[in-house]
Amino acid sequence: MLRTIANVLWLVLHGFWMALAYLAAGLIACVLVVTIPFGIASFRLAGYALWPFGRTVVRRPTAGTMSVIGNVIWFLVAGLWLAIAHVAAGIAFCVTIIGIPFGIASFKLAILALAPLGAEVVDAAPGSIMAPALGGRR
Repeated sequence: MLRTIANVLWLVLHGFWMALAYLAAGLIACVLVVTIPFGIASFRLAGYALWPFGRTVVRRPTAGTMSVIGNVIWFLVAGLWLAIAHVAAGIAFCVTIIGIPFGIASFKLAILALAPLGAEVVDAAPGSIMAPALGGRR
């Protein structure tokens, strides 16, 4: 119940606009055949940015060199700007005590926005509203 309330508040305050930004980045990336993996990663991030509470991100140990190269390209093209938007929103959320959980979630999304390739969004442990930090275990 608390997850749903947090997700609805997130959706209204920040999630909808960031999901649109990720969808726009994904559509632009899917224009070229070479950048389709970036588009797919961006669509995955859009879903996570829309409804983040109750889910977490884990790094895939099988992600190899291509994932690292892709993350560098992503960082230069879109990741930096999306991360800046998340950090700005996180700072604004942390101004109020009630907004601190949203600020923390926004900071976690900023980290993910910098390097999304090689990461997977999974459900968090039952009963936890805040997802653990990147690299958490399932």
